Amino acid sequence: MRDVVFARTSGWIPSVIREDGELKLMLGAGADANHEPRLFTVSISEAHLAVIREDLARHLLLWSAVLPLCDAAGTRGRLDEDAAVALLDPILLAAPADVDALFQRVRWDRGRLIAHGADIGLLERGQVCAALGGATETSDGKRAQEYHAGRRRAERGVVLGRLDAAILRYTGRYVHGATVPRRIPDAVDPALLPQVMRVVATAEQACAGMQIGRDPRRGSRATDRRDWHRMEATVEAAIRSAHPELVDDAVRAVSFLMCSEAADRSRNAPVDDDEEAADHRSDVGESAGKTALSFTDDKGVEKKWRQDGPRTAAAEFWEFVGDRSAADNAVFTIEDEELGEGIQLHFYADSAARITTLREGRGAADPQYRVEYRLVDGIGGYRNLVKAFVRGGCVALEQHGPWMSDVAELERARRRRDTR
Repeated sequence: MRDVVFARTSGWIPSVIREDGELKLMLGAGADANHEPRLFTVSISEAHLAVIREDLARHLLLWSAVLPLCDAAGTRGRLDEDAAVALLDPILLAAPADVDALFQRVRWDRGRLIAHGADIGLLERGQVCAALGGATETSDGKRAQEYHAGRRRAERGVVLGRLDAAILRYTGRYVHGATVPRRIPDAVDPALLPQVMRVVATAEQACAGMQIGRDPRRGSRATDRRDWHRMEATVEAAIRSAHPELVDDAVRAVSFLMCSEAADRSRNAPVDDDEEAADHRSDVGESAGKTALSFTDDKGVEKKWRQDGPRTAAAEFWEFVGDRSAADNAVFTIEDEELGEGIQLHFYADSAARITTLREGRGAADPQYRVEYRLVDGIGGYRNLVKAFVRGGCVALEQHGPWMSDVAELERARRRRDTR
């Protein structure tokens, strides 16, 4: 039989129960194998209950000291009840100076006390009892999160100025550096907001006109890493030049904001058709445009495209790549079966091959092909090859050489490039 004897309004502060006639402190802490909070109990006396009932500060201090013991119990272990009981008198019944001394020797959860209003300066000076003079039953988890974020920055030697902190708050990255940034003007002190907006305006002007394109090689919503790094470097250089007083954390927060917004625009837009491809015109002549193509991947899946469809060949092909590309599916081919020519993209090797049929297979004779290779520099290089082939076939690829007929020569070129 379990009866609640005393509980505060906040559901997480430990309560006191009577179980089979015995008083116990009960608290939920840690997590079990299913990630649910575990319940722990510690036997207490009537004297302990009286202090818990009347003194919120002592109650919170006891909680913060017992929590590390609960964490040590893990998902299945038993609470070290002897260690927990040994904390009761020194925390609940001892003089404030003795409590302060105890907290110099035992582990305790600093964030829990900060969330309930503890004075951070007094806590850091070891005056834990005085620090809880203004403690509240209600918890402010964000206050504790910001404190821990500040500690992590201090460990890295980072000291934020007022504008640095305001920028991190504006981008939502004050607490968690891994948070995807967004614009939160209401999180900034109105007096500092104009300065924050000047920094943001510097970034926007620096990357005006820049885009982060898609990279279908890594999936239908993946974006080009090179475009990202290019925009990132441009924005950071502009901010450091115009606002040299800012710390790296603030500069990177703004550049991340610019890049993530550009990437979102790319991901959420329809698959882009190539420039001037809608009417199939090019510098090799409108009549050279392909009318029917076949797309295949390394798994043998095929997709057909015809000129009379609603979309261009390039758009259809890159959508096909985005849907099908994977670590074990990284070779894609575009083929004009009627003309006997095609281009094969080797995403795993940063290379491509153009293939021309020299002689059709007849009878028992196999067809004869000319295969030529070249290295490719990033997704932009692949896009240029696809665009040229769609508009003018293998002839149009000549300007994108040099093309090599010897695989060994290709590998030598790769080694030369990799050593630069």
